[in-house]
Amino acid sequence: MYPLLRNLMFKLDAETSHHLGMTSLKWLEMTGLLGLLMPKMPTVPVHVMGLRFPNPVGLAAGLDKNADYLEALTALGFGFIEVGTVTPRPQPGNAKPRLFRIPEAQAIINRMGFNNLGVDHLLEQVQAAQTNAIIGINIGKNVDTPVEKALDDYLIGLEKSYPHADYITINISSPNTPGLRNLQFGEALDNLLDALKSRQTELAEQWQRYVPMAVKVAPDLSLEEVQQLAECFSRFKIDAVIATNTTLSRDAVTGLMHADEAGGLSGQPVFAKSTEVVRQFRQALPAEMPIIAAGGIMSAEDAMQKLEAGAQLVQIYSGLIYQGPKLIQDIVKTIQKRR
Repeated sequence: MYPLLRNLMFKLDAETSHHLGMTSLKWLEMTGLLGLLMPKMPTVPVHVMGLRFPNPVGLAAGLDKNADYLEALTALGFGFIEVGTVTPRPQPGNAKPRLFRIPEAQAIINRMGFNNLGVDHLLEQVQAAQTNAIIGINIGKNVDTPVEKALDDYLIGLEKSYPHADYITINISSPNTPGLRNLQFGEALDNLLDALKSRQTELAEQWQRYVPMAVKVAPDLSLEEVQQLAECFSRFKIDAVIATNTTLSRDAVTGLMHADEAGGLSGQPVFAKSTEVVRQFRQALPAEMPIIAAGGIMSAEDAMQKLEAGAQLVQIYSGLIYQGPKLIQDIVKTIQKRR
């Protein structure tokens, strides 16, 4: 049934069909129909970052930027849901069109630009949601905040999100906010993580609970850069690494419609590059530091390759668009069989 629905949705503009699809999903959940349509998800628990995940399959950030669809997404069977990227202040993002499908390659290009309603709105939605799902909150900086002042925005996001998140992700790898990826390297990264980890320690004492902090990295890294990042993450005792965000490379989609659009490329073409980065981080990081793998997971076998490369959890986004909710079931059931 999903392929037919997808074909109909793909006749619409990508961003229009996204909003229509999410609104329809929410309506199905509110009417109780979604629960009837979705088969029971097996429990395949895994303990990561001090948290118990009911299964290792999560939703990557970007699909539910404002935490508007938490109950509906939980009903699909995700083991965890990452919302955002959210910024301290609301912002419209980049000009439309800014979301493009490349069906021949099972790919998506986006240059959304952290469009969101601000952290206060997101936290209202998180608090109101009737869900026991593991919730990660992905935080970033406003586009009009200078990169040299980025720490101020990340501290706001951390402080406001801390009481309401199960974990918090520091997004320094989106290609759609000018200068953001510069925060992945050198003194800029040291200063950012030093301040955030110090504040995390203070917040843990204030709230009497420890909320782990992950960092999301780009796939466009050399081996030397991976090793440098791993050393930095180890030194500051980061709780997890999310590998990876979207890629700037177009090698796998050259000549296809929309391939030359600016933005980050996700979906099947980023799979190999992203998986190699997971493998490199696993070799460079301490064994106890978990990796959450994202990037191009289109099948259960893809997810297994991420886990075999060294990840403890996986996240999907483009795969959900192209394959539908059955992908979640397929991955969880495959993991359950191979345990």
